[in-house]
Order: sequence, then C-alpha cells, then structure tokens
Amino acid sequence: MDSQAPAAPLSEAERRELDRKQRAAAKLRENLMRRKGQSRARRAGEADETQGLPASSPSAAKTDESS
Repeated sequence: MDSQAPAAPLSEAERRELDRKQRAAAKLRENLMRRKGQSRARRAGEADETQGLPASSPSAAKTDESS
C-alpha cells in the first residue's frame, strides 16, 4: 500500500498558505540560531553584538555620577 497519494495541483489559497508556513518556519529557525549564538556568547563571556537596543550600547551602561 502506497502511503503517498498522487499530488493534486494546489489551489492559489493553498499555495499561499504553504508559502506562509515555509516563511514562518524559516524565520523561526533563523531566530533560534541567533538566540543560540547569543547564549553561547554569554557563556563564553563575549560581548553581545545585538544592534538596535539602547541598553546594549556602552553609553547606556554608564551611571549618573551627579547624584
């Protein structure tokens, strides 16, 4: 008994849904790889190379010395 049925042509909606799911899966894999890299860098004591976060910049880490 063959477990794979012959592939029926996909409708436009099914094709869009499949494309959307594939893009989402790719984004999730990309995010996972980035987060694993960040975790490894933290364990190794390396600087976080995240861009776009004000808290990660050296100037944001300085304390207010006037008080």
